[in-house]
Amino acid sequence: MFEHIDAYPGDPILSLNEDFQKDPRSNKVNLSIGIYFDDEGRLPVMRAVHEAEAAILNEPGPKPYLPMAGFAHYRDAVQALVFGENPARADGRIATVQTLGGSGALKVGADFIKRYFPKSQVWVSDPTWENHRFIFERAGFEVNTYPYYDEATGGLKFDAMLAAIDALPAKSIVLLHACCHNPTGVDLDRAQWERLIGVLQARDLLPFVDMAYQGFGAGLDDDAFAVRELARRGVTALVANSFSKNFSLYGERCGGLHVICEDADAAGRVLGQLTGSVRSNYSNPPTHGAKIVTRVLTTPALEASWKSELAAMCQRIARMRVAIHDGLRDHVRGEALSRYVKQRGMFTYTGLSAAQVDRLREEFGVYILRSGRMCVAGLNETNVGPVVEAFGKVLAASK
Repeated sequence: MFEHIDAYPGDPILSLNEDFQKDPRSNKVNLSIGIYFDDEGRLPVMRAVHEAEAAILNEPGPKPYLPMAGFAHYRDAVQALVFGENPARADGRIATVQTLGGSGALKVGADFIKRYFPKSQVWVSDPTWENHRFIFERAGFEVNTYPYYDEATGGLKFDAMLAAIDALPAKSIVLLHACCHNPTGVDLDRAQWERLIGVLQARDLLPFVDMAYQGFGAGLDDDAFAVRELARRGVTALVANSFSKNFSLYGERCGGLHVICEDADAAGRVLGQLTGSVRSNYSNPPTHGAKIVTRVLTTPALEASWKSELAAMCQRIARMRVAIHDGLRDHVRGEALSRYVKQRGMFTYTGLSAAQVDRLREEFGVYILRSGRMCVAGLNETNVGPVVEAFGKVLAASK
């Protein structure tokens, strides 16, 4: 019956993470998977999350199915965090559903737009997170790329990106990263976002913004600038957000899908169809993680604690970037060096070749992706020195 089924090659990130787990070396460092580790190299439990969960566990009760759209208080709290004080939110023009993390939001959104924009194609940045292509192709879309990362400078090909998007057919779906671009760490600035949004609006394109790292770049509000500006200008758009990273709730699968609509009537119709997409995928979302996020976001003391700890996590990532930058001064110059502090968020494109990445892993136990992407959030005061030393030796051998 199944002779014709090919073997699944595996996800390159998760497969590399499995290899790391099998590595017996005590000095190994995992900079491959997108997870924030604390100074002790452990997955942190944020104080606000701990307190919220403890309170929830002291309130035992029945555990019924949630509605297909999710926990109502969660949806409202998440929408407020993502969009802030926005006229689109005040006017009821945003349809929001609770999803299984950011990936679930992308999947529900992909199914929704495939049904109502069946002839449209999807355009993603070159490069992008591998799962973006996989999700949209599995939904039945043809997926293309637009220029983004400049290997020579470690920066953004903004003019080429803008020109390519300006040439797309109307109703094309353009996938964008709100902040902390995965995998490059290269983001648009506010002026560039404003120009891009003008093109999206003029060309009648449908942006789909993935915001998986709100709070890990320039702060909760600044990181949401693109989605809030889209809503403020009345641009129809989809937004996926996740609490895996900024709440350290990876396994709880907490996320949201938001659709900015032209009016409240359209938002009501869209919300109904989004729940239909949820129903055909997983019927309804889970309760526990949503209750934790809701309690934190709606309890002022817990929210303040969460924001403070999140800011400290962001600052530590920035310090690690500076440590790499300073430690590699003797090995690289110019833009090859400055990229470590110019790029933002959890990830950096190091510019290392696949062969250099292999040597890092085999000789020094430092795991990064063969594309050269490194998760800076896996560094701490203890391992950053040995990692920089390993980088230096690999770079010196290539001169």
